[in-house]
This record gives sequence, C-alpha cells and structure tokens, in this order.
Amino acid sequence: TVDDGEMNAPERHKSYLLDENEKRLEYERDQKIPNAGTFTINKEDHTVGNLLRMQLLRDKEVRFAGYQIPHPLEHRCLVKVQTRAAKPTPVTAFKRSVDDLRDEFEALDRKFREEVQRYRDEETA
Repeated sequence: TVDDGEMNAPERHKSYLLDENEKRLEYERDQKIPNAGTFTINKEDHTVGNLLRMQLLRDKEVRFAGYQIPHPLEHRCLVKVQTRAAKPTPVTAFKRSVDDLRDEFEALDRKFREEVQRYRDEETA
C-alpha cells in the first residue's frame, strides 16, 4: 500500500531532463544496410520523431526515414535514415532536415507575432 499518495511511476522530470553524462543526440551507422544509420534522440517522443520523419521524406536523396519509440517509459526516439547514395550521408540529410524545420518554425513564429500585433493594432484603432 502507498501511504503518502506516491504512485509507482517515474518522476516527471525524467521524461525531459537529460541525465548526467547523457547526450541529447547520438548516431550509429548501420553495419548491414548501406548509407543508413540510426539517430537516438534522448528525452523526445512522437512529436519530434514524426516531424523529423516527415521532413526527411521531403528530401529526394532520402530513400527511407522512420522512427520508433522503443517503450513508453523509455524517453527516447530512434530515427532511422537511409539515403539513396553515399552522398549525402544520413547525418547530412538529418542536419538538413533539422535546419529546414528550424526555418519553418521561425517563419511560423514570425507570422504569428505579426498577426497578433496586427490584431492588437486593429483593436486599438
């Protein structure tokens, strides 16, 4: 029985704060499949995995992109990438996808702020 209201669940901060000596991102080249590798993104979930997968698949040089969450209580996302040729490498394709997503989010943020300001200006006019 539990006296003080505690549950048998991991502490919430374990789902988003990196542990000591834990890296946010790791890469392992696939030993069997050419031009392929797996990125492990610690403390991330389906949101990041699916965004990266979709962005990677927009790249015509990417043959395959998929992700998985190994277990609901393991806070990590595995993103598998295979490119069509040796160049660009999966690392290059991944970096390009992250950069493209950053640009899209910055544009979205800028547009949102402009629209909020426009709304406020109309309200005060």
